[in-house]
Amino acid sequence: MNKERGRKITYREAIREALAQSLAMDPSVYIMGLCVDDPKGVLGTTLNLHREFGRERVFDVPISENAMTGVCTGSALVGMRPVLVHARFDFILYSMDQIVNHAAKWCYISGGRLKVPITICAIIGRGWGQGAQHSQSLQAFFAHVPGLKVVMPATPYDAKGLLMACIRDDSPTLCVEHRWLFDQRGAVPEEPYIVPIGEATVRRRGRDVTIVATSYMVCESLRAAEALRKDGIEAEVIDLRSISPLDRDAIYNSVRKTGRLMVADTGWTTCGVAAEIAALASDRCFRDLKAPIKRVCMKDVPLPTSCALEKLAYPSPRDIALAVKEVVWGKSLDVLVREGHGSGIEDSVENQFRGPF
Repeated sequence: MNKERGRKITYREAIREALAQSLAMDPSVYIMGLCVDDPKGVLGTTLNLHREFGRERVFDVPISENAMTGVCTGSALVGMRPVLVHARFDFILYSMDQIVNHAAKWCYISGGRLKVPITICAIIGRGWGQGAQHSQSLQAFFAHVPGLKVVMPATPYDAKGLLMACIRDDSPTLCVEHRWLFDQRGAVPEEPYIVPIGEATVRRRGRDVTIVATSYMVCESLRAAEALRKDGIEAEVIDLRSISPLDRDAIYNSVRKTGRLMVADTGWTTCGVAAEIAALASDRCFRDLKAPIKRVCMKDVPLPTSCALEKLAYPSPRDIALAVKEVVWGKSLDVLVREGHGSGIEDSVENQFRGPF
């Protein structure tokens, strides 16, 4: 089926469908995590899967992240394909030893004899006053580690296809899901399919500037690109989909065409995914660049709880559009704001997320 046609379902429904079809097709797949079998099923992504497939294959776990990740790693080493679900990415930090020192290393230190097909699903993003310890985008931590794969689907189609690819993959993989995407609808085939890990896609064609974006920042970049079109700027928007491995050729090809680059990421600015992409582009496309590279990411501060402060900490379509105008027009941000170029740009769409699970 053409991915642009057919029935439309939400991002959360696409994740659930990927999990259900993976469980049905492969008896070695099982799901574990806090609240995966509760009445809300982790924002609906695991809803009633324990009733459909039994509690031996879909089950709740103690609040002991490091130990539970060790259980998943051990079972993966003997042939199972565990899916470990975290309702918040932040608590993966308790599992860093198991993920970084064990799951990521076993294939290498065994000379390829051992595989660790573990998939870790984790949710990032703001809303409902999540605050400094519950809304961090820490994907750059794990993209830094050889042996791990990290994907960030931005559409329902990719949410299903990338998750199914992760579960089938023989490497430990993190599937990072943004909670502001969960209610978005898109065309998703009913049959099982995969989206290859490590392949970016062009969401919008343009000639003047390249915007490389991750996760929810793809949506924000598309809103900014539409506003920029009214000012005569045609922006090309690239959805990375995977940050480890990176589709470097997709970035290089676009930058060589447009001569300008702006990177938008859900994480912090310093030492983040955007910094890596900027470094790669400056290394391989320096002679093609007509202007300095700009990054639009979260402010380098602990994330606030209040809605008003959240709006200051998180990047918006207005921030993206202004950064693009800096790159294309060669004017400083202060000058652009003084001239009124930041006004009239659609801000982030208010999300309906109202609770922790």
